[in-house]
Amino acid sequence: MTSTDPPAPEAPEAMPAEPAPAEAPEPRPSAPARARRGFRRWRRTRPFWAALWMALGGFVIFFLPLAPLGRILQVGIGGIAGMAGGVVIMAMALLVLALPSQRHTAGTLAVIAGVASFPLSNLGGLFVGMGLSVLGGAMAFAWLPEKPARRPGRPGRRRDRVTDGTPASPASVGSGSA
Repeated sequence: MTSTDPPAPEAPEAMPAEPAPAEAPEPRPSAPARARRGFRRWRRTRPFWAALWMALGGFVIFFLPLAPLGRILQVGIGGIAGMAGGVVIMAMALLVLALPSQRHTAGTLAVIAGVASFPLSNLGGLFVGMGLSVLGGAMAFAWLPEKPARRPGRPGRRRDRVTDGTPASPASVGSGSA
């Protein structure tokens, strides 16, 4: 190098590589979002919509006899019977929510009480309460719990295999007829 040449740039010092910025954990959802997610999870484990329709039908049947006299078609002991039918239907809606395993009994009783409200409570709550309670009772009766999801990579267990690897005898497979 000559003295007239510009000085060569020095090699940059080996700087330690900065660690990649760690991904920040996702922010925790807000309280309303967590509550909504929890409610959704709870709702999917029971016949929620059936209970809602039953409760609305029972509400209509229960409160219609309390309407002003100009709107009531029947007054007297029939009004009390109609109110009792509405209470039974609303109780069945709560039972379905609290004990989903009793959905068949509660659904059947809600349909019976809904149909019985036709002669007992102002044409079944002017057909609205009767229709809603029959709809909810039928939905409760037909509801099935969700099957748990299969874990990926784990095939179903076969019960007819013997532990030494040999298949079971053909006599244990089939319809059972000889």
